[in-house]
Amino acid sequence: MGIDMNAPIFVISVAAELADMHPQTLRQYDRLGLVSPSRQRGRQRRYSQQDVNTLREVQRLSQEGVSLEGIKRILQLQNEVAALQAQVRELSEELVSRQRRADSSRVFAAGLAGDVVSLVRGQRPRPRSQALMVWRPQR
Repeated sequence: MGIDMNAPIFVISVAAELADMHPQTLRQYDRLGLVSPSRQRGRQRRYSQQDVNTLREVQRLSQEGVSLEGIKRILQLQNEVAALQAQVRELSEELVSRQRRADSSRVFAAGLAGDVVSLVRGQRPRPRSQALMVWRPQR
Protein backbone atom coordinates (compact mmCIF):
# COMPACT_ATOMS: atom_id res chain seq x y z
CA MET A 1 0.00 0.00 0.00
CA GLY A 2 1.42 3.40 -1.00
CA ILE A 3 1.33 6.72 0.72
CA ASP A 4 -1.85 8.76 0.29
CA MET A 5 -0.77 11.85 -1.67
CA ASN A 6 -3.60 13.86 -0.07
CA ALA A 7 -2.97 12.87 3.55
CA PRO A 8 -2.19 16.03 5.60
CA ILE A 9 1.01 14.93 7.34
CA PHE A 10 3.60 17.72 7.09
CA VAL A 11 3.78 20.68 9.45
CA ILE A 12 4.64 24.00 7.83
CA SER A 13 8.38 23.84 8.60
CA VAL A 14 8.74 20.40 6.99
CA ALA A 15 6.60 21.35 3.98
CA ALA A 16 8.65 24.51 3.52
CA GLU A 17 11.87 22.52 3.60
CA LEU A 18 10.54 19.95 1.15
CA ALA A 19 9.42 22.73 -1.22
CA ASP A 20 12.68 24.65 -0.69
CA MET A 21 10.80 27.74 0.52
CA HIS A 22 10.55 29.86 3.64
CA PRO A 23 7.59 29.07 5.94
CA GLN A 24 6.41 32.67 5.60
CA THR A 25 6.09 32.13 1.84
CA LEU A 26 3.80 29.17 2.49
CA ARG A 27 1.66 31.32 4.80
CA GLN A 28 1.42 33.98 2.10
CA TYR A 29 0.44 31.39 -0.54
CA ASP A 30 -2.21 30.09 1.85
CA ARG A 31 -3.63 33.61 2.30
CA LEU A 32 -3.68 34.09 -1.49
CA GLY A 33 -5.41 30.73 -1.99
CA LEU A 34 -2.62 29.20 -4.08
CA VAL A 35 -2.20 26.24 -1.73
CA SER A 36 -4.78 25.51 0.96
CA PRO A 37 -3.45 23.05 3.54
CA SER A 38 -5.66 21.19 5.97
CA ARG A 39 -6.08 22.60 9.46
CA GLN A 40 -5.60 20.68 12.68
CA ARG A 41 -6.99 21.60 16.07
CA GLY A 42 -5.50 24.91 17.09
CA ARG A 43 -5.51 26.04 13.42
CA GLN A 44 -2.13 24.42 12.64
CA ARG A 45 -1.52 23.94 8.95
CA ARG A 46 -0.87 20.39 7.72
CA TYR A 47 0.42 19.89 4.20
CA SER A 48 0.05 16.79 2.04
CA GLN A 49 2.54 15.52 -0.52
CA GLN A 50 0.18 16.92 -3.18
CA ASP A 51 0.39 20.34 -1.49
CA VAL A 52 4.20 20.14 -1.57
CA ASN A 53 4.08 19.23 -5.27
CA THR A 54 1.80 22.22 -5.88
CA LEU A 55 4.22 24.49 -3.99
CA ARG A 56 7.05 23.29 -6.22
CA GLU A 57 4.89 24.01 -9.29
CA VAL A 58 4.13 27.52 -7.96
CA GLN A 59 7.84 28.11 -7.44
CA ARG A 60 8.67 26.89 -10.97
CA LEU A 61 6.04 29.10 -12.57
CA SER A 62 7.08 32.07 -10.47
CA GLN A 63 10.71 31.63 -11.55
CA GLU A 64 9.51 31.61 -15.17
CA GLY A 65 7.99 35.04 -14.63
CA VAL A 66 4.31 34.17 -14.16
CA SER A 67 2.51 36.47 -11.71
CA LEU A 68 0.85 35.03 -8.61
CA GLU A 69 -2.59 35.79 -10.06
CA GLY A 70 -1.56 34.00 -13.25
CA ILE A 71 -0.31 31.05 -11.23
CA LYS A 72 -3.59 30.92 -9.31
CA ARG A 73 -5.54 30.82 -12.57
CA ILE A 74 -3.25 28.12 -14.02
CA LEU A 75 -3.75 25.97 -10.90
CA GLN A 76 -7.54 26.45 -11.10
CA LEU A 77 -7.55 25.41 -14.75
CA GLN A 78 -5.36 22.38 -14.00
CA ASN A 79 -7.79 21.33 -11.27
CA GLU A 80 -10.75 21.76 -13.64
CA VAL A 81 -9.02 19.69 -16.33
CA ALA A 82 -8.23 16.93 -13.80
CA ALA A 83 -11.85 16.90 -12.60
CA LEU A 84 -13.16 16.76 -16.18
CA GLN A 85 -10.75 13.96 -17.07
CA ALA A 86 -11.95 11.99 -14.06
CA GLN A 87 -15.54 12.58 -15.13
CA VAL A 88 -14.78 11.43 -18.70
CA ARG A 89 -13.15 8.25 -17.33
CA GLU A 90 -16.15 7.60 -15.10
CA LEU A 91 -18.65 8.18 -17.91
CA SER A 92 -16.61 6.06 -20.33
CA GLU A 93 -16.60 3.18 -17.85
CA GLU A 94 -20.34 3.58 -17.36
CA LEU A 95 -20.89 3.57 -21.13
CA VAL A 96 -18.82 0.40 -21.58
CA SER A 97 -20.74 -1.23 -18.74
CA ARG A 98 -24.09 -0.27 -20.28
CA GLN A 99 -23.01 -1.48 -23.71
CA ARG A 100 -21.98 -4.84 -22.25
CA ARG A 101 -25.34 -5.19 -20.53
CA ALA A 102 -27.20 -4.08 -23.67
CA ASP A 103 -25.18 -6.39 -25.92
CA SER A 104 -26.03 -9.38 -23.78
CA SER A 105 -29.76 -8.62 -23.71
CA ARG A 106 -30.33 -7.39 -27.28
CA VAL A 107 -30.92 -9.34 -30.44
CA PHE A 108 -31.22 -8.23 -34.03
CA ALA A 109 -34.16 -9.25 -36.18
CA ALA A 110 -35.83 -8.45 -39.46
CA GLY A 111 -38.49 -5.80 -39.01
CA LEU A 112 -41.89 -6.00 -40.65
CA ALA A 113 -40.68 -3.73 -43.46
CA GLY A 114 -37.60 -5.90 -44.05
CA ASP A 115 -35.23 -3.61 -42.15
CA VAL A 116 -32.90 -4.75 -39.37
CA VAL A 117 -34.07 -3.79 -35.88
CA SER A 118 -32.53 -4.19 -32.44
CA LEU A 119 -34.84 -5.75 -29.86
CA VAL A 120 -34.72 -6.79 -26.26
CA ARG A 121 -34.58 -10.58 -26.05
CA GLY A 122 -38.11 -12.03 -26.16
CA GLN A 123 -39.66 -8.96 -27.84
CA ARG A 124 -41.27 -8.96 -31.29
CA PRO A 125 -41.03 -6.13 -33.85
CA ARG A 126 -43.99 -3.73 -33.71
CA PRO A 127 -46.01 -3.06 -36.83
CA ARG A 128 -44.81 0.07 -38.62
CA SER A 129 -48.07 1.91 -37.92
CA GLN A 130 -47.56 1.48 -34.13
CA ALA A 131 -43.90 2.44 -34.29
CA LEU A 132 -44.67 5.77 -35.93
CA MET A 133 -47.80 6.71 -33.99
CA VAL A 134 -47.38 9.91 -32.02
CA TRP A 135 -49.91 11.04 -29.45
CA ARG A 136 -51.10 14.59 -29.94
CA PRO A 137 -53.50 16.27 -27.51
CA GLN A 138 -56.88 17.40 -28.82
CA ARG A 139 -57.32 21.14 -29.22
